Amino acid sequence: MAMTQFFRRTRTLAMTGTILAAGTLSSSSSAQQPAAFGPSNPFYAASTLPYQAPPFDKIHDGDYQPAIEAGIAQQLVEVDAIANNPAAPTFDNTIVALERSGQLLNRVQLVFSAVSGANTNDTLQKIQDIEAPKLAAAQDAINLNTRLFARIKKVYEARATLNLDPESLRLVEYDYQQFVKAGANLSDADKTKLKKLNEEDAKLSNDFLTKLLAAAKAGAYVTTDKANLAGLTPAQISAAELSAKDTKQSGYRIPLQNTTQQPDFAELTNRSTREAIFNNSINRTERSDANDTRAIISRLAQIRAEKAHLLGFPNYAAWNLQDQMAKTPEAALKFMDDLVPAATAKAKGEGAEIQALIDSQKGGFQLKPWDWNFYSEQVRKAKYDLDENEVKPYFELNTVLQDGVFYAANQLYGLTFKERHDLPVYDPDVRVFEVFDNNGKTLALAYFDYFKRDNKQGGAWMSNFVNQSTLLGTIPVIYNVANFAKPAPGEPALISFDDVTTMFHEFGHGLHGMFADTKYPSLSGTSVPRDFVEFPSQFNEHWASNPQVFNHFAKNYKTGAPMPAELVAKLKKSSTFNEGYMLTEILAAAELDMQWHSLPSSAPLQNVDVFEKAALARTHLDLETVPPRYRSSYFLHIWANGYSAGYYAYLWTEMLDDDAYQWFEQHGGLTRANGDRFRSMVLSRGNTEDLDKMYNKWLGAEPDTKPMLKYRGLTEAAPTK
Repeated sequence: MAMTQFFRRTRTLAMTGTILAAGTLSSSSSAQQPAAFGPSNPFYAASTLPYQAPPFDKIHDGDYQPAIEAGIAQQLVEVDAIANNPAAPTFDNTIVALERSGQLLNRVQLVFSAVSGANTNDTLQKIQDIEAPKLAAAQDAINLNTRLFARIKKVYEARATLNLDPESLRLVEYDYQQFVKAGANLSDADKTKLKKLNEEDAKLSNDFLTKLLAAAKAGAYVTTDKANLAGLTPAQISAAELSAKDTKQSGYRIPLQNTTQQPDFAELTNRSTREAIFNNSINRTERSDANDTRAIISRLAQIRAEKAHLLGFPNYAAWNLQDQMAKTPEAALKFMDDLVPAATAKAKGEGAEIQALIDSQKGGFQLKPWDWNFYSEQVRKAKYDLDENEVKPYFELNTVLQDGVFYAANQLYGLTFKERHDLPVYDPDVRVFEVFDNNGKTLALAYFDYFKRDNKQGGAWMSNFVNQSTLLGTIPVIYNVANFAKPAPGEPALISFDDVTTMFHEFGHGLHGMFADTKYPSLSGTSVPRDFVEFPSQFNEHWASNPQVFNHFAKNYKTGAPMPAELVAKLKKSSTFNEGYMLTEILAAAELDMQWHSLPSSAPLQNVDVFEKAALARTHLDLETVPPRYRSSYFLHIWANGYSAGYYAYLWTEMLDDDAYQWFEQHGGLTRANGDRFRSMVLSRGNTEDLDKMYNKWLGAEPDTKPMLKYRGLTEAAPTK
């Protein structure tokens, strides 16, 4: 299952600035624009390119910081005017005015966030270091402003008499909820404490990000002995040689992916090489060097517990989940705990099969984590007569994109795509497509950045360069990012079926963003709770294996011949293979996240290694051969990417998406009627209505875990009740 580092726009301001006293929004100092900012800065005005696409050919690293700080100053003035408006608060002069504020800052922040995540450098990292605590402080200047909140509260209390349309009513309720959640009801003294904690959290999260990127780069496996790479294809070896040259090293280099397990384990025959790479991976941020993150995350967990206590909650998870679908950490934990027995039972059975194979080969050793993928691939080949290298020639990246991802979107929603070569990009590997709706009108622009670079964060994600809003007159400009191995020059980009699934996954996020059809930017597209945002993306994964779609893209890159029916059957038959392992590693990570964020404020700083071991044992997920998908010390999602107490969302939304796909199967499958209904009732609505009600209205029932267990092949392993 493709994991996503999905970045969504936060409701209130992504700003920089100094901490202001509670209840004030002084513009005297904060409103002074840096001298370097002026009409020559590419962010000074909205881009003149089609659909306000970023003018990357004109943007330089030095443009970001002055634009960010000018945007902060501008928005502080705008919000100051709202907070101090002498007129009685109304929906238009308070709520809508707040929606219109901060356009300069939003413009630069969306682009800076994208480039600093996918194509960073020392300059951009320095800007992040400088601005991160300022961003948090200025965010607090809005959220904790007494006069501003008083106006929002008055509109909220009068909402029943205002004759608002449903989306506007939702916005009023959402704003009030988010300000309360952020601490608007705290005393001035507690607001001051909260500001300090938020500032420290922001700084440490950014420090974590910087260390993790450096640690992953330093953790790459390097060898001068080609024999250590035995089992890899000539193309993979050429790519490893190119990676070494690019980093001015001798021999061969295999960079780390942002997961515990590494993709080359399935093919590397040298056990010592696998062990070395595994140790590089699992210890990447625990080497007691400059990139060690353990002290940072221990303090981050403590800060978040302290914030929750200040806000009146027993722990951070309880505070954070109040506006999610799960509502409480107890509900999320019960959901996960109920999956553990089936997952671990299946994983143990899979491990036993692997150990039997090792023994039959006179291996003379016990199964270790770095052996799992290598021998499970052999088990798969023996059990299903399927070799991963046998299927890769049928998954050429561009063909998958055009004849798979785009084709499914055409069949379901009537979309068509035209590549644009006239729009500038931030890296030569990035491709741009104009997306046309079923009526022929432009729906969106979509950017795709698929290949791994050392200066790119690990994983895969989607976000926007431009958000959709009829209030602001903007259409979506979205991007997908991944970390697929880049082929050597002249070689085809052949990917695994897992990578294929990742492409469909991220494009599912893209569809959620592109189909946005709301008035207010705060409720648009992917601006939904974490335990709903992964639903459209994971639902879209299903079309990768849908026979009609699969047969359209799974073609030999040399001959164009479709994948033979016999091979397709093997792939389908093996689709639930190793699912015990995969579900267990995800559950382990999700439970780790929830354990970290369930600490009370009275808890001391934790020893990360001791805490992690105890947390896994407590949740019955301490399987030596199945380590968490992410260990605590390199868990990017929860320490820097907004998934704190929210990583369970991938599994929660898997329940939703599997139930949804079963509905499609029961109602005719891949049809425009089904697609248009899903688009109009779910994908286009953003956060404009209660998401439980939205989902249940579309599905016609409450979500159920049975389809999830069925599609994972775990029904027989599920405990009886």
